[in-house]
Amino acid sequence: MTIPFDIVGFDLDGTLLDTSGDLGAAVNHALSLTGRAAVPHSAVSGLIGGGARTMLARALELTGGSDGTDQDALFGELLAYYDANIAVHTALYPGAAAMMDALEAAGVKLAVVTNKREPMARKLFDELGLTSRFASIIGAGRFALKPDPQALHAMVAECGGGRAAFVGDTTFDTGAARAAGMPSVAVSFGFCDAPPHDLGADAVIDHYDDLVAALRTL
Repeated sequence: MTIPFDIVGFDLDGTLLDTSGDLGAAVNHALSLTGRAAVPHSAVSGLIGGGARTMLARALELTGGSDGTDQDALFGELLAYYDANIAVHTALYPGAAAMMDALEAAGVKLAVVTNKREPMARKLFDELGLTSRFASIIGAGRFALKPDPQALHAMVAECGGGRAAFVGDTTFDTGAARAAGMPSVAVSFGFCDAPPHDLGADAVIDHYDDLVAALRTL
């Protein structure tokens, strides 16, 4: 099986892993400290993208605005709760494990670039037994957040160089890939911040069973 890439990088939240259950619980914990009603699970995916601080700001706006709230304190509470409950509901999306197996069998190195804080990303992968699958894991704290391309360039360097593609679910991901000069694939099942075909990706897939074929077209 020939795949025209040496490296395939992935976003984490909403791309490789459905983290909406645990992120939603952390957001609602923070909101509860202000006496606000919980955000329903159906609305959580619309809050995610751009990092946890952005997620909290969106949740506050959705539930009445941010006036009079100590966002820094709430952010600390959100992170502490999430760190303690990081892998309660989170799991790989359907087909992701088999997809990674297929890429690895073809000699492709797997990598992750996420706007989630790197220690949390690594803890999550550790708890799910996935860390060893990635040649590079880059999270917030070392480089500018996506859509800045710095982290994607670093991903390629950490993987030893070569042709890379990036898989994501938001304009943060497709924008970073475009700025880094690499093709991108969007997953329609993620936390998309625009209609999937409007994210600016070179291909869109509806299931991980379709990723290898999509990569061959890029």
